Order: sequence, then C-alpha cells, then structure tokens
Amino acid sequence: MDQAEVLLIGGRAGVGKTTVGWEVSARLRDATVAHCVIEGDFMGQAHPAPDGDPRRRRITERNLTALWSNYTDLGYRRLIYTHTVSVLAENEGMFLRAMGANVRIVRVVLTASDATACERLTGRELGSELEQELEVSARKARVLDEQMPPDTVRVATDGRSVVDIAREVVSVSGWLASASR
Repeated sequence: MDQAEVLLIGGRAGVGKTTVGWEVSARLRDATVAHCVIEGDFMGQAHPAPDGDPRRRRITERNLTALWSNYTDLGYRRLIYTHTVSVLAENEGMFLRAMGANVRIVRVVLTASDATACERLTGRELGSELEQELEVSARKARVLDEQMPPDTVRVATDGRSVVDIAREVVSVSGWLASASR
C-alpha cells in the first residue's frame, strides 16, 4: 500500500477519543495492520497560543509533518489521529500538506450526551479546569454538529464499551478488510 491514510477521531471533550484511539490501535495490532497513532492535543501545546491563534496551527502542522515524515521513512502509511475538531473541513489542508495530496481521509466523530460527557470529565479533570472543560466541551459539540463534513461517520458512545466502540470505528476505516486482501 503506497497511499497514505488517516483515520481522524474527533468529538467533544469527555467523549473518549484517546481511549478509543488506543483501543482501535490494539485491534489493528492484533490483526498485524501497520499503523501509528498521534494524539493531536499534544501537537500544539505551546503557550501563550490560545485556540485559534495562528501560531498554534503552524506548530501543530509542523509537528505533524515532522512526525509523519519519520513514520513514512520507516514504511508506515496509516495514521490514527485523535483531536476534538480534527474532522472539520478547515483542517483537511493540514493533513494534505503533511501527508501528501493523495491521502485518504476517514472521519469519525464520537458523540456523547451532555450527562455522559459531564460524568466522564468530572472523573478525569481533577485539577482546576473542570468548569472550563465542561463549557468548552458543550461548545465544541455544537461546532461539530454544525460544521462537520457530510462524509463524517457519527459513532455514539453513551452506554457502550470501549471495545464495542473501537470495533465500529475500525470497521469504518476499512483497514482490516484492505489488510486481508
């Protein structure tokens, strides 16, 4: 396989993107499907650079480009990328520039009710940012609902196991089927 492929896993804070991303990776490892994983939240952590600041976008893209170059030098062609708004069309250019114009992009947005997201964030955010995380999570859920491209697959997470959710996400990627050919 020469074509690069990226599985974008987006969704509001507290929906389980990182956990599902790692479970997707485990399922692919078990099937010996070569891939790499990047947690997008860490790609632009430079301060000060608030969300929307062009410096954050530039450093994120530069980091993605550098990491992807390292992975492709070692023969990797599939990437799992988790980040809240990675699925939005406004971010597509970054992946095309970093991974090549011929990259196949698969978009999945994980969804959860306000109650589920609140429960998960309350268990996770032990520091000073819980209230901010709850507010931003609700706002990003609205942005995703309004702006995600029509080819984005929604996967509900309420009341489901991580293994079950990951099974559905792997199915959407098509990577198990293409690996067995």
